[in-house]
Amino acid sequence: MLDTQLVPEADRFDLWADFAVGSTPASIWTDRRAPFNAFAQLIDLGGVHLTEFRYPTLRTRRTARQIRQADSEMFQLALPTAGFSAISQARNESTIDQTGFTFFDGSRPYEAEHRVDETRYTSTICVHIPHARLPLSAGRVNQLLAAAMPADRGTGALLAQFLRQLVAHPEQYEPSEAQGLGGVTLDLVCATLARYADGEDSLSPETRQQVTRLQVVEFIERHLARPDLDPGAVAQAHHLSLRTLHRLFAAEEETVAGLIRRRRLEQCRRDLRNPLLRDQPIRVIAARWGFPDPAHFSRAFREAYGMPARDYRAGAEPTTLGPS
Repeated sequence: MLDTQLVPEADRFDLWADFAVGSTPASIWTDRRAPFNAFAQLIDLGGVHLTEFRYPTLRTRRTARQIRQADSEMFQLALPTAGFSAISQARNESTIDQTGFTFFDGSRPYEAEHRVDETRYTSTICVHIPHARLPLSAGRVNQLLAAAMPADRGTGALLAQFLRQLVAHPEQYEPSEAQGLGGVTLDLVCATLARYADGEDSLSPETRQQVTRLQVVEFIERHLARPDLDPGAVAQAHHLSLRTLHRLFAAEEETVAGLIRRRRLEQCRRDLRNPLLRDQPIRVIAARWGFPDPAHFSRAFREAYGMPARDYRAGAEPTTLGPS
């Protein structure tokens, strides 16, 4: 992690540029008349890694000569989270903001510009993927270079949400989870790229299943308040049979019904301790999260946490770890 505000102003840009380019030479320009306040962090996910950058307006260029000096053989998928970015590579170019990704190959020359809008800085999340880890043909990769791909719908929206969560709260994940998180990241990136390049048939069955499973989980999170949310409704929304849906979760620690129940109870538990909701009856909170029957909710909460909901709201600590 690097925060240039912690070092003398005269050293900030050079220090940040060294961190940003790493072992892959590139040229970077910015307005040196203003203080260079920037932030960068690296998250290693076992071969795939993420970087988050925040910086003022700047331009970057990587030339053929610089590539010959050092070639890391990495693809990058970039998502602006503030400001906007423009990139050109292989005679293609695009401009994107928070609603889009772009993709480029660090082994080919490119130029990029990152500009602020109404914010004071531009911010980007980059996924760095070794060439050998991306199972797409050279022809499909060429279609994707410097392309603008949607990050606000479909698989792209799921990937964008996942990346934002990772960089916002990396402390929530144990080091032992890095490899698994890297696998999920790679699956979502592959599905997003393949969908844009009309190459979904090139994805492995495992990748397609993982992406579908993540889409199901995201759907459940968005619809927890629906009283009719159950495995049947989930399967119908994703055009799956119940048997196929259950097969998707066969290797997971909980079933689809168990996931719905656990997440509903966790949301109720959170709201019961929210001081802003202390005047709301417990039955109202329960109904908001898909428990319209107060008696059913009471039994479910006691079974999950070992105490009545009213005792938990009063400050008592659970005697069990939660829904199982």
